[in-house]
Amino acid sequence: MEKLSVKFRCGEACDVSFPVTEIVYNCPKCGGLLEVEHDLDALRETSPSDWKKLFSERFMGTMWPYGSGVWGKKEWVMPEVSDQNVISMFEGGTNLFWASRFGKEIGCSDLWIKQCGLSHTGSFKDLGMTVLVSMVNEMKKRGIRIDAVACASTGDTSAALAAYCAAASIPAVVLLPREKVSPAQLLQPLANGALVLSLDTDFDGCMAIVKEITKEKTIYLANSMNSLRIEGQKTVAFEIVQQFDWEAPDWVVIPGGNLGNVSALGAGFSMMKDLGVIDRLPRIICAQAANANPLYESYLKNFNEFHPKHALPTLASAIQIGNPVSIYRAIRTLKKFNGIVEDATEDEIANAVAMSDRTGLFNCPHTGVAITAFMKCLSKGIIKADERVVIISTASGLKFAESKIRYHMGELTGINARYANLPVETKADAGEVMSAIERFRGDI
Repeated sequence: MEKLSVKFRCGEACDVSFPVTEIVYNCPKCGGLLEVEHDLDALRETSPSDWKKLFSERFMGTMWPYGSGVWGKKEWVMPEVSDQNVISMFEGGTNLFWASRFGKEIGCSDLWIKQCGLSHTGSFKDLGMTVLVSMVNEMKKRGIRIDAVACASTGDTSAALAAYCAAASIPAVVLLPREKVSPAQLLQPLANGALVLSLDTDFDGCMAIVKEITKEKTIYLANSMNSLRIEGQKTVAFEIVQQFDWEAPDWVVIPGGNLGNVSALGAGFSMMKDLGVIDRLPRIICAQAANANPLYESYLKNFNEFHPKHALPTLASAIQIGNPVSIYRAIRTLKKFNGIVEDATEDEIANAVAMSDRTGLFNCPHTGVAITAFMKCLSKGIIKADERVVIISTASGLKFAESKIRYHMGELTGINARYANLPVETKADAGEVMSAIERFRGDI
């Protein structure tokens, strides 16, 4: 196969394009975000059956770099990066978990959880970061000066950036909102040697500053307004379809904060349909925390207007964002996919997590937002009981152990912890232990 063409183009349809090695994030005409454009005509020269065969042969194998869930689809993601310049940690290839017990309890027979947190740094952000850092590595090898890569983060982006930059020997700069990320999320970039700046603001404030400092082109922007990130994250859609033997589900439920993942999965499903790999698109539900729900408020007005808002504290801290940078491309995606937006209160989030955890999962609060939105749509009859639903679980619950402990201790303000479960203290006596077991049996 000849080298495939890929470039940046204006997402708002201005007649503007750039090489993907250009340090540019917005259209100079309209200010809209750029998107990565592939040469679909060239990709169509390979038949859908041949793409499926190639990707199945590579999936989770050992040939560098194609065993990665992202780089195994390299032709569809970023062919501009040479194999030797790829920075990969075998990301992707995560479990598509059939939530059989949970589905039965809530009345859905075909419920699946795409566990994106089963990745190197514990979140789906690895998928986009491998593409972005690999491209930076490629650019540096071509003689383009980049001194550091920077991001604003609520935790998971910073962890991924720090890890991939450490592997590539590229300095990473992380801007975090002070006391608004979990201890585990703070520790990750520190452990990987990043410069971690703790700012007395929220994520939106960090985002405003990182956009300022990356106007200096030797500091490369790593947030999802950089569409290289979207290219990696869209492989979640590829994997879901491949894991269903190349069939699209009926519904995909995605937690939404900065909203890059909504457009990313939309791009992935759209690409597969354009190339004839699937014959229909799923519907998309975007789920937001009620304390940070500007997209939901826009949805209630048929997307006719959008107003940023001050995001209030939420257990789903990674999506505590009131002015999402990907708002307009997310809205375009939702319109194309006949999408729905729902929100979830703090009580709903905490109890959705705990309820699903009792069926064998160990979810992050952002997954709880998505579960709540799914259950609301199911109860309203929007989702039918026999339809195939995939919930995107974005991060490992281990990153949020502190809030999960506080739930079970009854220490979360305003939360009615309906599924709290605490250790039972007994004497070191077999009779006392058996008594506790009998009481437990009686409660089941």
